[in-house]
Amino acid sequence: MKGNITTYIILLLLIIPAFIVTGEKETLPPYFSWRDIDGVDYTTPIKNQAPAPTCEAYALVAALETKMQYKLGKIYNPDLSEAHLYFYAGGTIKAGYVNLVDAANYLIEYGVPDEGCFPDPHRPYDFPFESLPGWKNRTVKIKEWGWVEHSEEAMKEALIEHGPLIVCMIFWKDFYYYHGGVYRHRWGRVAGGHVMAIVGYDDTQHCWIIKNSWGIDWGEEGWLRIDYDALWIGEWYGKGTGVMYIDGVYGNLEPDVPKIRIEQPEIYHTYVFGEGFRTWLRRLPGVQEGAARLIGPMYVRVEAINTEKIEFYLDGELKYVDEEQPYEWLFRAKPGLHTIEVFAYDADGDISKDVVDVFVFL
Repeated sequence: MKGNITTYIILLLLIIPAFIVTGEKETLPPYFSWRDIDGVDYTTPIKNQAPAPTCEAYALVAALETKMQYKLGKIYNPDLSEAHLYFYAGGTIKAGYVNLVDAANYLIEYGVPDEGCFPDPHRPYDFPFESLPGWKNRTVKIKEWGWVEHSEEAMKEALIEHGPLIVCMIFWKDFYYYHGGVYRHRWGRVAGGHVMAIVGYDDTQHCWIIKNSWGIDWGEEGWLRIDYDALWIGEWYGKGTGVMYIDGVYGNLEPDVPKIRIEQPEIYHTYVFGEGFRTWLRRLPGVQEGAARLIGPMYVRVEAINTEKIEFYLDGELKYVDEEQPYEWLFRAKPGLHTIEVFAYDADGDISKDVVDVFVFL
């Protein structure tokens, strides 16, 4: 009996470690993506940070918005204010970045409100800023963040456990011209650094699945697949691994406030008497990059829900109030740079806004 017990124990000691090792490998599936959790895409639509270097805020918000939808178990496309997070956490256009650690800590202490509190004006310079009154009641926060080591296994585990990861990447010139497929560096010198959100991986294609913030005209309608070996991760100024997770999302995940968006004019678009097309020559002397370009009068059109009335402002001056859909205003202005702001009000007096800069030629 004693001999049998000893033999049994020895067999267990041999089998259990092998089982554990096998179990570790089986915990990581060959494919995982927050764009396909049991057939549900928990990511939010692609955004465009241009022309400002606000990628850190856009990557953090991309991860946070995905976690918000997953927590509530529904797709409602929350839209948080990257501009608020960027500037309130200490970022400047002049410096070219916001400290990623400062931004993550800001999410813990203060959180970030919805886009309606501080819409991104897409300006290539610093400017006076202030979110709408009451923004602190419309914020989403996190409880923690941390660094993830540079191994495929660690990153995959963190991606599954915590949600989309924020990754600091050093990229080459050919990255600008990526249009699809699995990216591998082919030509060109190092062009700079960039921050994006990893949302998944695919062992079959040997690649990470990444959400970028360069608009839908770049990559695979704004998305990127990059070879495991091509992701050149840059450490965050020697104080972090360059791969970050966030967790413990809570707060006002779905505020009952007006939702508003200026449909036209759009940034990087040109309008000739109201007919619009994408701007081809993006940089012209004396013309603000990104600002919509206008020749002749046109209607400013606004999409809004949960809204009783819309106020249209030109350069800070109230020009028109519309209380019926479709919300629109016939815009005319002298040549030069102007700012159009629209404010939406609901029945309870809650306010949301949107903004766009325009350059009028005629």
